Amino acid sequence: MKQLILILFISLGLCHNNVFACKSCGCSAKKESHSHSKNSITKEIDISKSSVKWIGKKITGSHEGTISIKDSHLHFENESLTGGTVTIDMQSIKCTDLTGDAKSQLEGHLLSDDFFGTKFYPTAELEILKSNKNSDGNYDISGIITIKGIKKDINFIAKIDNNRATAKIKIDRSEFNIKYGSGSFFDDLGDNLIYDDFDLDINISYN
Repeated sequence: MKQLILILFISLGLCHNNVFACKSCGCSAKKESHSHSKNSITKEIDISKSSVKWIGKKITGSHEGTISIKDSHLHFENESLTGGTVTIDMQSIKCTDLTGDAKSQLEGHLLSDDFFGTKFYPTAELEILKSNKNSDGNYDISGIITIKGIKKDINFIAKIDNNRATAKIKIDRSEFNIKYGSGSFFDDLGDNLIYDDFDLDINISYN
């Protein structure tokens, strides 16, 4: 009996030393998730002052709009960014360069299975796994982005200043099985071709 108690005590001690979960995100120090030490500070995002803008291009022009942040937090240690998560509300997609029926039709199409399938995939997520501060004060970010349940590695540059983090990210939709109007899946699309790359301009304010 004493040996069993000793084994349990050692096991609990090992688990405690190897995994640290934060209360705000439930993340832990594992390879598949961002990690942070007990000394890190978690900054909550002010959603009302944060924004995500998108722009998609086709052979005959482009469209742009906004999409809302559902939840987010960032981790800092010694005033440097170390990790975090941004969850996007995919059902909030809006087009800002159209009005009336054209606006409604495009927004409905983006929400549909042809594009983001928000009925089945209501959120997307950007997780920061690693962050290195450069000599110019910007950060080289490595992470994972999840769209339509598909996870892909992503690298980008972020700027952090005065409690605000900004980044411009280019995403290849074909990597997330978004096929509509894509030259990666269909030939001879002509004027119906929609380019695979779309841009996100992320502006996050935190407390």
